[in-house]
Order: sequence, then C-alpha cells, then structure tokens
Amino acid sequence: MQTRTLGSTGPAVSALGLGAMGMSGAYGEADRAESVATVHAALEAGVTLIDTGDFYAMGHNELLLAEALRGRDRDSYRLSVKFGMLRGPGAEFGGMDARPEAVKNFLAYSLTRLGTDHIDIYRPARLDPAVPVEETVGAVKEMIDAGYVRHLGLSEVDAATIRRAHAVQPVADLQIEYSLISRAVEAEVLPTLRELGIGLTAYGVLSRGLISGHWTPGHTAGPGDGRSHSPRFSSGNVEHNLALVEALRRVAEAKGCTVAQLAIAWVAAQGEDIVPLVGARTRERLAEALPAMEVNLTADDLAEIEKAVPPGAARGDRYPSAFMSGLGVGN
Repeated sequence: MQTRTLGSTGPAVSALGLGAMGMSGAYGEADRAESVATVHAALEAGVTLIDTGDFYAMGHNELLLAEALRGRDRDSYRLSVKFGMLRGPGAEFGGMDARPEAVKNFLAYSLTRLGTDHIDIYRPARLDPAVPVEETVGAVKEMIDAGYVRHLGLSEVDAATIRRAHAVQPVADLQIEYSLISRAVEAEVLPTLRELGIGLTAYGVLSRGLISGHWTPGHTAGPGDGRSHSPRFSSGNVEHNLALVEALRRVAEAKGCTVAQLAIAWVAAQGEDIVPLVGARTRERLAEALPAMEVNLTADDLAEIEKAVPPGAARGDRYPSAFMSGLGVGN
C-alpha cells in the first residue's frame, strides 16, 4: 500500500482510507461480523486510516471499531473522528454543537467508546453557526496540547473558515465530498488547501454507490437506507446519473478495470495531497477498491473520463435540501 502525508503538518497514512459509516446502518442493515472482518482485511492490506463519527448510529460505529481494533498495535493505524452532530432517540438530526465544553465532552465519550487514549485527527462534522470556529478549534488545540488529540481536521467548510481555523491551529486535512460528480471543492477550497499546506480526505468517492457500477436502474434503497432520501437517487435523476455511469463503464473496460476502481483512481489522481476514503462494508467491496491505487491514469485517460462525466453533469443535490445549507460548498 502506498502512503500519502496529510498536508504539511499531518500524519503519513495509507493512500486509501476506510470510511466506517456504512457499517452502522447508514445504507441499511449491516452484518457486524462481516464489518469486523472487513476492518481486519483492510488493516492486513496496509490501510492505516480509518474514519468514523461519534454520531454514526449514536456511538455504535465507535464501539464496532473498538471491537475490530482490539489487540492491534495502536501505532499501526490512525483514527479520524468527527464530532458535534446532534441526534435524537429516533435517529433524527438536531443540528451541531461545537461549543468548547461540548468538544471536550464529545471527546471524552469517543475515547472511552473507542478504547484508546488519543484520537489521531479530530474534526467538527460541520460548522456550528452559533459558535465562532476559532472557539471550537481552540478547544481542540487544548486537547492536542494535553495529548488526547494528535491533529486538527475540518469537515465540509468553505475556504474562509479554513483560513480562520488554520490561524488558530494548523489543520492537517479537510474531509469533504469529492468525486467525479461532486466537484465543487475544486473552485476555491482545493486551491486554499494547497496554499496553506493542508491535505484533503475525500469521502463519497463513489457517491454512496451511485457511480460504483453496481447500482442498477429500478433498484431501490431498502429499509433504513439513507439513499432513499438522496436527490441523486430519486426518480428522474437516478436514470440520468446511471447513464453517466454507463459512459464511464466503457472507459473502465478499455482500461481493464471496474467502474468503481476507475472512479477511485480518478480522485487519487487529482493530487498526492488527496486521500480517497472508501466506505466498503464487506470484504468483497474492499477487495474491489484496493487495486484502484494501482490504476495509472494517463492524460488521455483523464480526458476520456472528463468526456464521459463532464463537471456538473449529475442531476440532483448531493444531500437532501435540509442538509445542503450546512455545507461549505455545493455539489
């Protein structure tokens, strides 16, 4: 497994990271034993970056990872944890709480659930409009100084917020959605990251499975699957978006790889400062994703991919309307 460094101040991690959210019911029921086995397979393949959030199924995901990581050398992997998203007992979302006292409270619970004495990269899940980002980051800095956190990360914020946060504490990386059909980061955010020496961890590289090559026309999300509320999977939009996938499939076949591998390789090819996160929740999907890092895309390949999926070609927002306002950039 190749490695990449997250910005000028962050840790060296595997060039491909594992996002664990799907292992806790975000896309319908997941098999716990298979999830644990997938984490083990990722570690054995050299994946060292594992991403979670304390609000993923209200702590379930952190407890699952604690089980999967038990007995492993703590220095052999890096934990990226998002905090601050409020949930209710019916799993509804209730906004953000990024007050300094809340930061420390969330961290205490995460350390306990994960069974560790430190978090490698700690980041607010979204910007809290009621709290200046300097206050939130200042609290994380205190936790870094105390040894409970190694690095500050951010998630889904705009260029101005990145600058304000970085002025208080060096930011290792920004986590944000970035894929062939979600490219808003390219306009202002990515240039800002590069100016400041901040890395990018890209989630949604397969757009929640939409551009994986495995979602087919007529397929519907099952019970508990958040994609049932996603505009890009809605009737009228999904058919258009899957036509883009078929165009991409032709490029993948000519390259001798799968659609998913091509989509992941495209994100990785956008810069050595970018680490794609794959949300594999089975060993089968992980096994498909891993070879993507060996797919070498030439200038001609990249041009063919751009022809198949031009910027802005997808239909539908990447989140339901209620969540779009909390994002630092659009689609």
